[in-house]
Amino acid sequence: MDVVTQADLEREPADRSHDPLAAALGNASLIGVGYLMLGRIRLAVAATLVSAVLVGSLVWGARSVWAEVVVLLWWVALVVHAWILAGGRRQGGVQRDQRLVALAVAVPVLLAVGFLRFDAVRIERTVTEARQSGDCARALTALDRVAFGHRVADAPLTVRGERSVEACQRLRTAEEQLGTGLTGDTDGLKTGFDGLGSVLADLPGHEKMVDAALDGFLGRLPTKDPCQTVAVTDWLRQRQPTNNTLDRSAEVVARTAPTALVGCADGLMAGKNWEAARTRYQQLLDQYPGQEFSARAVEGVKQAGLAIELANVRSLLEGPTTTRPEYCTKPAPYSAATAYTKGRTNRALFYGDDEYTKRLPAAWRASDVTAAVLVVCVGQKEYGTTVRTCPYENKLSRLFPTYVAFRKIAIPVQAYELRTGKLVVNGKLQITGASCPRVLTYTRYSGLVDIGPPSQVYVTASAANVRAAFQSLITRG
Repeated sequence: MDVVTQADLEREPADRSHDPLAAALGNASLIGVGYLMLGRIRLAVAATLVSAVLVGSLVWGARSVWAEVVVLLWWVALVVHAWILAGGRRQGGVQRDQRLVALAVAVPVLLAVGFLRFDAVRIERTVTEARQSGDCARALTALDRVAFGHRVADAPLTVRGERSVEACQRLRTAEEQLGTGLTGDTDGLKTGFDGLGSVLADLPGHEKMVDAALDGFLGRLPTKDPCQTVAVTDWLRQRQPTNNTLDRSAEVVARTAPTALVGCADGLMAGKNWEAARTRYQQLLDQYPGQEFSARAVEGVKQAGLAIELANVRSLLEGPTTTRPEYCTKPAPYSAATAYTKGRTNRALFYGDDEYTKRLPAAWRASDVTAAVLVVCVGQKEYGTTVRTCPYENKLSRLFPTYVAFRKIAIPVQAYELRTGKLVVNGKLQITGASCPRVLTYTRYSGLVDIGPPSQVYVTASAANVRAAFQSLITRG
């Protein structure tokens, strides 16, 4: 009786055997449920903590295939260990209630992981297709579906997804900078291209997305403002090749720049920005010789040059015509003016003392620079050659008359050919006129004794006399 009792007591643990399958299924949940079924509370807590650390490391740390393998091996170890602790095939019994509990815990976990893993594969397929088609918007929309569960079920997916998110964010920033660059902001162009280049260098696999961003930028050329387009094409032309897809930007330069240059130059001409217009026309001829716009550019260079000359001459001639302008000391050419020709009426612009020039025929005077052949700078009159000397009554003594010399009117003139800016006449024109009138009128200053007429006076010149003096200047006779 005692022996039997003792034997019964020793066999009791075997009679209270656990279901190995239930224990294994319980541990398949990764939270040590199988150990709880076996009464191993410490093991259950330890297993749960280790599982939490591994899953946490998988989600926030080493999100790689190796990390997944470690978690998988840990999962297999928990399942196998629980199976062994429960006695395995030899000693384990069947406990339906334990199996039901284990299934209730493990199956949802396994199904959730399986579904999330499957869904992660679908997301990654969509993202891959988006990368291959260069569609950042589609990739980001797909990646917005990635939740915490996907990170647990397929951690490497999140790494690849985050790389795509980073690539798209960089590309979006680069596109914004390139959009700014389209206004002619070269700093924006540099920043934008640097952004595209960084995606190619740092995030391989996103080349098509870079292509799409670059195509979007190039497709916006030319812009509505040809001068802004020129600023962009100039920068692209000077950009150093990087031996990647970004070098395709050079193709748009040859296609876009000539039209933009001539359009920009035309606009600058219309805005009277002659220097800049001539520079753009000349740039077209230098960089793209033989283009369909070459003849137009040649004419543009000519017209801009003439406009620059005209503006310069106008500036030098500023001021009233009764004074000598800066042009008289700094003459400049206006190539569109008519050449100074012998035998024809060479119309002139007269500046300086106009006592006599205002008496010249209107047909000899030019109303504007564009109608002039000469610029004539006139000085103060001087005494010229003596025409005749006549005696006049001396106020002090009638016995001794005063002899008065009647002298021509000498007009100092410098005449410049407007077409070349060259000095063509530099001397004095002498105007003759009537002399020795019966009564000589002269001026004496108030308070002084009238001692008689001065010793020399100017002849009295008529309009015909003035005209005759200037005739040779105007007709180059």
